[in-house]
Amino acid sequence: MRVKTRHRSQATEIMDDFSMDGDLLKATLDKIAQINFLLGGNRITRKGVAALIKNIPASEEITIVDIGCGNGDMLRQLSDTFSSQRKIKLTGIDANQATVTHARNLSKDYPHIEYYCQDITQPAFREQRYDIILCTLTLHHFKEAEIRELMKVFYRQAGKGVVVNDLHRSALAYRLFQLVCFVFNLNNMVREDGLVSILRGFKKKELQHLSAELNIDQYSLKWKWAFRYQWIINKL
Repeated sequence: MRVKTRHRSQATEIMDDFSMDGDLLKATLDKIAQINFLLGGNRITRKGVAALIKNIPASEEITIVDIGCGNGDMLRQLSDTFSSQRKIKLTGIDANQATVTHARNLSKDYPHIEYYCQDITQPAFREQRYDIILCTLTLHHFKEAEIRELMKVFYRQAGKGVVVNDLHRSALAYRLFQLVCFVFNLNNMVREDGLVSILRGFKKKELQHLSAELNIDQYSLKWKWAFRYQWIINKL
């Protein structure tokens, strides 16, 4: 069957249910984190952060928030990479309380990482300020109008920049993920949500158009393996 990727899918994912709980959720979060690590996905975000902070004095504390933090693997990797070099304060936000609890449990050895259950579409979130906002595999969960509004909010909130790491909508990516699911015998939730995620991903022209629409002129947009876009918005 032909995979249609001309337009973003409007299908929902199982994980979009923020009331989910239990072992299946935790297993799925951990498996997604493992796949991202194996395919080099988190490296894209780490390099984006490195690009934004390279000219900032090491003595200056940097506050970083990860939107849709999942099990917290991105924040733990950032801590392992940068905490010995400079002062950083790391925050994870997710709309699912069970996900936040799981991330906290996995991050017990990282006392400087904080996690909060919060709906980023609500007014309270808009009052918060950070140096760098990370959006790793989160933006595609929203519809176009929501994405435009969220990116406006992120741009206002971030003092130094925003790093978006999200999926390239591609028939080849879809087929390759089906192969990954078969090889690693992934559970139904990982498989179904992963395939929907790809169909809800982006084309490069869509992100370029969004940048122009939001009057963002200082940015870098690059395709990265495995079928990701690294969108770095620099406010420095």
